[in-house]
Amino acid sequence: MTEKTGKEHSGRRRIERLRPLLSQKQADTLLITALPNVRYLTGFTGSAGILLLTPAKEALITDSRYTIQAQEELSGSGVALEIARKGLLASTAEYLRRQRGRIRLGYSGSQLTVGHKRILDGALRGRIRWVEASGLVEKLRAIKEPGELATMKAASRLISEVFASVLQKVRIGAQEIQVSAEIEYEIKMRGASGPSFETIVASGTRSALPHARPASKLLSKNELVVLDQGAILCGYCSDMTRTVFLGRAPVRVRRMYQAVREAQEAAKAAVRPGVTAGDVDKAARQVLTRRGFGQFFTHSTGHGLGIEVHEMPRLGAGDPTPLEQGMVVTIEPGAYIEGLGGIRIEDDVVVTSRGSVDLTTATRDFLEL
Repeated sequence: MTEKTGKEHSGRRRIERLRPLLSQKQADTLLITALPNVRYLTGFTGSAGILLLTPAKEALITDSRYTIQAQEELSGSGVALEIARKGLLASTAEYLRRQRGRIRLGYSGSQLTVGHKRILDGALRGRIRWVEASGLVEKLRAIKEPGELATMKAASRLISEVFASVLQKVRIGAQEIQVSAEIEYEIKMRGASGPSFETIVASGTRSALPHARPASKLLSKNELVVLDQGAILCGYCSDMTRTVFLGRAPVRVRRMYQAVREAQEAAKAAVRPGVTAGDVDKAARQVLTRRGFGQFFTHSTGHGLGIEVHEMPRLGAGDPTPLEQGMVVTIEPGAYIEGLGGIRIEDDVVVTSRGSVDLTTATRDFLEL
């Protein structure tokens, strides 16, 4: 499987699906500066690029470092290639000047800086009418195509295998940062391009920090260890968390683990098309509250997953976004008690007409090592 597989004409289809959404915003041109969105629509994987959708055609503006790469990655997409000679923004302004009349330019306010907006305004001398068009591409990205789902299933299986392999390294006396390095080494050795994010290994009282960075701390007997890991395979992310115990766990820790697992199962059972993201969060939160751990659940139940490790939708309290068939989301309730530690169990699931289907294959049993 290569990064080009499945994208050869998908960019063209995606652009054709995007254009009617742009018209609904009463914009005739769309400025796309976020690289994940550029990649989704064109297949271009470089670190510098701006995509323009004009009434007549689409153009990717990049610099000379990517001439050969862009030609290869744009093949079959129908997107024209423009090599910037004066910088990306200056070349973007030059390209826009070729359009006649006033330009109704769609943009994302969260992705275009004020400074860049001023540069384009100055270069076009009042010809731009700015149209807020945030989220158009992200909404398309939220619904995965069959090829994307196949890749994400493989990425989830890969990280599950990494976890099973690295478990033997999770032992008393190992450093958190060493275990993290082993995970990231295994990710690449199994064919992924790298981790989806900085791998989390947090032990003892540090496991109560949901996003703790691995430290030089030694793993010790009779403590929890949270391992949050993900792999990027062919451009798509997986994301999985497991919590283990070094030694024989006390009753309170066992009760907490069981509560978190039941909360995850309840959230998964709530997943189906038409249910809101907030309802899924509520299902997990109700279980933890009933079991006496609700106050220790300090983050949302999950998030969308795809080209980026955090995408639409966010499975947070009160979020009204309805789930749709083809979305891939994480289900990751947790409980974090200062002075004791934390427990989180996270899987990747796809929304189907029958409900949620697990992509993650690693065991969810409570492991005492």
